[in-house]
Amino acid sequence: MTRTDLLRGSHATPRRTVLISGASVAGPALAFWLNRHGFEVTVVEKAGTIRSGGYPIDVRGTALEVVRRMGILPELRDAHIDLRRLTFLDGDGSEVASVEPHTVTGGVTGRDLEVRRGDLTSALHTAVRDDVEFLFNDSIDTLDQSSGHGVDVTFRGGSSRRFDMVVGADGIHSRTREFLFSPEEQFHRYLGYCFAVFTMRNTFGLSRETMMWNTPGRAAALYAVGDNDDVHAFLNFAHPEPPFDAFRNPEAQRALVASVFADAGWEVPGMLAAMRDADDLFFDGVSQIRMPRWSSGRVALVGDAAYAPSFLTGQGTSLALVGAYMLAGSLADRDHAAGFAAYEHSTREFVTVNQEQVGKGDAALFPTTARALEQRNDMLRNLSAMPSAEGRPAHSALTLPEVMPMT
Repeated sequence: MTRTDLLRGSHATPRRTVLISGASVAGPALAFWLNRHGFEVTVVEKAGTIRSGGYPIDVRGTALEVVRRMGILPELRDAHIDLRRLTFLDGDGSEVASVEPHTVTGGVTGRDLEVRRGDLTSALHTAVRDDVEFLFNDSIDTLDQSSGHGVDVTFRGGSSRRFDMVVGADGIHSRTREFLFSPEEQFHRYLGYCFAVFTMRNTFGLSRETMMWNTPGRAAALYAVGDNDDVHAFLNFAHPEPPFDAFRNPEAQRALVASVFADAGWEVPGMLAAMRDADDLFFDGVSQIRMPRWSSGRVALVGDAAYAPSFLTGQGTSLALVGAYMLAGSLADRDHAAGFAAYEHSTREFVTVNQEQVGKGDAALFPTTARALEQRNDMLRNLSAMPSAEGRPAHSALTLPEVMPMT
C-alpha cells in the first residue's frame, strides 16, 4: 500500500486536486510536497518519459535542505561530479589560470552538489512516482477558469478534466504562463548572450575538469564530468538582441553559432564540426523571467516559468526546488488565493536576491571587451586556490519552515 492509498483512507472529504505541467525539476518536487500535504496530484509532461542525461546542474544552500527532507540527498551525494579543476585559456590557447571551481562559482567544497541533470530528475521521479499520476506524451491545450469552481483543462491528447488548481512548472518558455498572462517577451529579461550546448567525443584526455577559451564576447568550453567517452561542449557569445528567428529553427541556430566562431582558434573548429552532427544541441538566449506576480486565479507558476534566474547565477535548479517546497507548504492549510499569496510573500525576496547574482561569479566569465577580459584574467591569476568556506549568502538566504505533520 502506497502513502497515497493511506491518505485516501484517512480523509473524510475529497482531497484537493492539482495538475502540474512539467516533469523536470520543479514539477516532481512540487508533486512530492503536495502529496505529502494531502493533495491528489497529476503531472503532465510532453516528453515520453523522464529525460535522462543532460548538462550538470548545481544544488546549493537552502535547496540542499529541501532534498535532504525529501530523502534523496544520499543518492545525490553518490552522483556528485566533484569537478576538480577549471582552466582558463587565452585566445591563442595558452593558459591564463587554473583554479578550484568553487572559487569562481561561490559554492562550498564538500557541501554543495553538482550532478548530471538526469540524475536529479530520476531521483525526484523515483521519490514520487508511486504516489502521483504521471501523464507522459501529453500537454495542456486549453485552460478555463470561468466556472468559478475549478480549472477545466483540455489536453492535447483529447481528454478533458477539472482540477482545483493548476501549476505551470514548464520552464522558461512556459506555455502555462502564456495562457495566464501574455507572450514571453513581456517578462523576458535578455542578458545579452546566446549559448549552444551539446555532447561530443572526449578526444582531449579530460577528466572531471573544464577548459574555457575566451576572446572578447566569445567563450568556448569543454566540460568533462567523469572518465567517460563524452564531454559537454559549450559555446557562448554576446549578441545585442535576442535572435528570435533562431530560437525555433535548429539549422538557423547552427548557422548563427558557426558564423560567430568562424575564425576562432583552439579546439573550436572541431567543436563546430561536432555541433553540425549533434543530435542533442540545445540553443537559447541567456535571460531571466521577472514577473510582478506568479499566479492568476487558480493557476500559479513555479521554477523557471515564474522566475528563471539564468545559468549565469547557477541557481536555477535550487530556486526550483525551494520554490516547490514553499508553494506546497503555503497551500497546505489555505485555499488557493491565500496560499498563492503566502507563497509569493515568503519566497519572492529569496528569488530576487538570487536573480541579482547576475554580474557576479559566472557572469564575469564572459567579458565583451579586451579591457574587461584582461581585468578578468588578472583577477583569475590572483585568486586563491582555496575554496570559499561559506559560499554566497544569497544561496542560503531563506530558512525553510518545518513540514507540519498531517492529521
